[in-house]
Amino acid sequence: MQDLLASIRRNTAGIAIFAAVTAGLIAITQVLTQERIAANREAHQARALYEILPQQLDPNLHLQVLEVPAPELGMTQPIKVFQSIVDGRVEAVILPVTTAEGYSGDINLLVGIWRDGRVAGVRVIGHRETPGLGDKIELDKSNWILSFNDQRWLGEEDSRWKVRKDGGQFDQFTGATITPRAIVKQVAAVLRYYEQRKTQILMPFNQPQNTIERGSPHES
Repeated sequence: MQDLLASIRRNTAGIAIFAAVTAGLIAITQVLTQERIAANREAHQARALYEILPQQLDPNLHLQVLEVPAPELGMTQPIKVFQSIVDGRVEAVILPVTTAEGYSGDINLLVGIWRDGRVAGVRVIGHRETPGLGDKIELDKSNWILSFNDQRWLGEEDSRWKVRKDGGQFDQFTGATITPRAIVKQVAAVLRYYEQRKTQILMPFNQPQNTIERGSPHES
C-alpha cells in the first residue's frame, strides 16, 4: 500500500512539473509570437507608407510621428500622423485609420494627403473582406484603390465622394458594394478631418505643440 501511495505521489509530482513546464513554454511562445506579429505588422505598415510617398522624398517618414486628437473620426484617443518633412516643412502626411463598416468587419487604411489637400494615395493594410469580391481593395488584386490619387474633398456639398450606385464617382465591385462604399466614406471623412485640423497636422512633430490649443480643430 505504501509503495502504491509513493508511486501516486511521484506520478502526481511528475504531472505537476510537466504542466508547469508546458504552461511556461506556452506563455513564452505567446509572448514571442506577439512580438513577432507586432514587428511584422509594423514592417508591413512601413512598406505601405513608402508605397504612398516615395522614400526618396523623405526616408524618415516612418519615424516622424505626431499624435493629434481625432474625435471627428470617432476616436477617443489621439491618432498617429506620419509626416513627410522637406526642408523643415511638412509636405505630406499619412494617417492610419479604421472603418468599421466593411462587409466582414474592420478595414485598416493608410490615407496619404499632400499639403494642399490632394490625396497622395490610399492603401489597405488589414481586412477580412470576402476573397474574390471585397478583397479587390488590395492593390495586388486590382487598381481600384488608385482611383483616390489626386482627388480632393470640396466640402460638405461634394457629392462625388460616393460609389456610383449612390450617385458618386467611385466604382463599386460586382457583387460587393459595401466594401468600397465603406472605404470611400472613410477617406472622405479623413480629408474633412485634415481640413479641420490642418494647423496641427502640418506642424512638424519635433516642434512644440503648445503654440496651438490642443483641442482646437480650426486653422487660424
